[in-house]
Amino acid sequence: MFGCVYGSNKKVPYSTDDKVDNPVSLYAATKKSNELLAHAYSKLYEIPSTGLRFFTVYGPAGRPDMAYFSFTNKLVKGYTIQIFNYGNCKRDFTYIDDIVEGVIRVMQKPPQKSIGDDGLPIPPYAVYNIGNSRPENLLDFVDILQQELIRANVLPPDYDFNAHKQLVPMQPGDVPITFADVSALEKEFGFKPKTGLREGLRKFAEWYGGYYR
Repeated sequence: MFGCVYGSNKKVPYSTDDKVDNPVSLYAATKKSNELLAHAYSKLYEIPSTGLRFFTVYGPAGRPDMAYFSFTNKLVKGYTIQIFNYGNCKRDFTYIDDIVEGVIRVMQKPPQKSIGDDGLPIPPYAVYNIGNSRPENLLDFVDILQQELIRANVLPPDYDFNAHKQLVPMQPGDVPITFADVSALEKEFGFKPKTGLREGLRKFAEWYGGYYR
């Protein structure tokens, strides 16, 4: 599951207690429908089910279609990158190691069936956000990415970044901010993602430079 299920919710940070009935993309709608199916199976057959909503995962060996990876591929080739909403977007970038740590901890404690205040059984089902809980401005993100790519010798020191970026309007199905409330994760599993954006992008840049050379 991913943070896109929160759609056009105005309240931030996004909590798993929030209603998510207003997805802004088909992708987000499929994620929510998956949660609903998992809940139904959990209730009907008492199958312990945990949904995880990841927030903008990045890091070495990631998906080439994600912004940080796609931007890097284009900058290396001298192409122009497009920055949506004129850079006025914020994303809760979460480093891959933090995601893995969160998944491992959650796997070790599956939800248990319990009885509610009304005397009826509560299915063994739970949902948690895994995010850095610290939204970063998109322009700051690409600036740090550029610096770390130069530091890792992926881009030359005199690279003209301004000549290779284009500020464009928001694309359909996108949202201006993602922001994870991870209080439930921290309370129940004693874990909160902590890797800073520069540290994470540095590790990505170093991996990229080594892998592609």
